[in-house]
Amino acid sequence: MFLLRICAQEKRRFFRSVAHRRHRLRACKRHRFRAAKLSARQPRSAAMTQQKTPHEPIAGKRILVTGGTTGIGRAIVLSLAEQGAKVLTFGRDEAPLKEVLREANLPETCGLTADAGKAEDIEKVFAAVDAQLGGIDVLVACAALGAQALHEMADEDWRYVVDTNLSGYLGCTRAALKRMLRQESGLIILISSISVEIMAAGESVYAATKGGINHFALTLRKEVADKGVRVTVIEPGSVGSDMQMCSAEEQREAISRSEMLFAEEIAEAVSFVMTRASRCDIPMLRIEPLRQKTA
Repeated sequence: MFLLRICAQEKRRFFRSVAHRRHRLRACKRHRFRAAKLSARQPRSAAMTQQKTPHEPIAGKRILVTGGTTGIGRAIVLSLAEQGAKVLTFGRDEAPLKEVLREANLPETCGLTADAGKAEDIEKVFAAVDAQLGGIDVLVACAALGAQALHEMADEDWRYVVDTNLSGYLGCTRAALKRMLRQESGLIILISSISVEIMAAGESVYAATKGGINHFALTLRKEVADKGVRVTVIEPGSVGSDMQMCSAEEQREAISRSEMLFAEEIAEAVSFVMTRASRCDIPMLRIEPLRQKTA
């Protein structure tokens, strides 16, 4: 009987020992699995960090800014020139053209008088792009005219607005694309307007041209993305500029009330888009004052 009791005790100790070893083995396997899982995660995280690239530099970029003599275009020219870009611009009037070139410390060869609403002038501009810049990396299109309600405009006037605001954008984009597609790289930035969203009375013609730009750009980007060309639309709200009907003093007061933006703030947005890595696409960027008027 004594021997049977000893055997039973030994058997219990044996099974407890086996159960303990099994528990330790399972715990060890769980630890190894967790360690392997963590180890597998780390290389992916490290790889993503290694692939991150610094922002694209603006210095040295060959940039055409259309309508760079007044308003938003002028602010963009001054901003890009200050950052070391190779800038070419044009406008319809010689006096403001010379003024912006002087302020930007650019030679006279970096500007010319031309009309974005005329096909022959766009050809002249891009001949200058080839001669002065040796090609193009970025197009910033912002040559535009204000307008009234359709029924308040003469036939030739509203057609001229469409030629400048819409056809001019398409013509400049097409000429830039010819060069960008050959080099398989480029960025096209089209300055539109929040008027597309507001649809205020009196802006039927203007809103139609800007709405056309938006749909053109958002469709075009799908056509050229796999060819290395990116397309961005920037929609500013009310901006202090020559295009505004109110006086300079009224514009300053509106800016102080956060009802209007400085043109330089749109120029900063252009720089933001330009400095993103080539893998980063910004189809549309909307900027408006804190208290944007809707009518």
